[in-house]
Amino acid sequence: MPEHAGLTTPTTSRRSFLQRSTAATVGGALLGNLAIGRAAHAAGSDVLSIGLVGCGGRGSGAAANALNADPNTRLTAVADVFADRLAGSLTNLKKQYADRVDVPAERQFVGFDAYRQLIDSGVDVVLLATPPHFRPAHFRACIEADKHVFVEKPVAVDAPGVRHVLETVEMSQRKNLSVVSGLCWRYDFGVRETMKRAIDGAIGQIVAIQENYNAHGLWHRPRQEHWSDMEWQMRNWLYFTWLSGDHNVEQHVHSLDKAAWLMGEEPPTSAIGLGGRQTRTDPKFGHIFDHHAVVYEYAGGVRLYSFCRQQDGCSSDVSDQFLGTKGICDVLRNTIRGETNWRYQGPKSNMYDQEHRELLAGIRSGNIINNGLYMARSTMLAVMGRMATYTGKKITWDEAINSQEDLTPPAYEWGPLPTPPVAMPGITPFV
Repeated sequence: MPEHAGLTTPTTSRRSFLQRSTAATVGGALLGNLAIGRAAHAAGSDVLSIGLVGCGGRGSGAAANALNADPNTRLTAVADVFADRLAGSLTNLKKQYADRVDVPAERQFVGFDAYRQLIDSGVDVVLLATPPHFRPAHFRACIEADKHVFVEKPVAVDAPGVRHVLETVEMSQRKNLSVVSGLCWRYDFGVRETMKRAIDGAIGQIVAIQENYNAHGLWHRPRQEHWSDMEWQMRNWLYFTWLSGDHNVEQHVHSLDKAAWLMGEEPPTSAIGLGGRQTRTDPKFGHIFDHHAVVYEYAGGVRLYSFCRQQDGCSSDVSDQFLGTKGICDVLRNTIRGETNWRYQGPKSNMYDQEHRELLAGIRSGNIINNGLYMARSTMLAVMGRMATYTGKKITWDEAINSQEDLTPPAYEWGPLPTPPVAMPGITPFV
């Protein structure tokens, strides 16, 4: 696979669930023309059919955003590994959107392979909102089937998954298919203008970046007697690294993505970090950490200071601070102060609706949007930070992107699945 801004990626396959398709593909130019033809067919008043894979809170929200974004959309198929999650999502969406939710029983798919059935059901656009572990396989299946895709963040939980996604991104580019990422701050008008000014030099040369995502604890679902290990872990997917990547990947990726955006997607040369599990120690919280602190170093000497925490009773701070030779940029407050003092005063946007608005408008016009490269790079930045905090070692970018640590479970079935031990810096090896 070719190099993408420092992502030198050897060809790698994941275990059975992530195997590459052996089906032949048509040449890039022809496939691009086919995609444009589909877009033209969807132009005007034609209805675009939406399929949702992953019916949890974020998935249901994504479906609502797609329906809000374009009046000529219909939700026509849903898929989830859990029937009760699927039913609850449909009930709530029908209350709000009535006849725009047209999902009869034959287009309600349940199980580990439900995503394939949904893709084959005739939908135009697929929304991927399962736990992040499944993203590489689901994304690949969508692109192989010539579907436009909304891909929630992050897009993988390990380096083999990121490499798999990068291969799929390249395929989506050849096919001229839309790929819009759930890294939603890139669709906020105020953040866009603030970032543009920082990148254009309003604060001078970048000296340092501080990214904070310090928050409280999140939800937990008590284990039921009839749940297998696999079901318990999947219903509490936040707390298992194979499913979420840990919270510095699943949540803090939003912050790290802004740093990557500022740095022109240039990868850091190395990272070193501290992390652990202090307050959220009950086994019901799986085995992830509850805090991470990582320093990323870039070739030009810029350092990215990354802090994230999920601990109750502590102060919260979600912020992005860029320090330059001529001033400071506060991204979420949309302000610059220093030699230039500026505050964004333009129109506001609902970034969750906006990402779908631009996705669907691009499909209709043929002006395809593809966020694939940056969503993969930002995911890898977060995974690299976890590698540093789990091992306690200095990790280079080349080591991180070429890591062979594959978190895929032995099988996708309802049965035993031991919880891995909590990582111990200095003891947990880099793989």
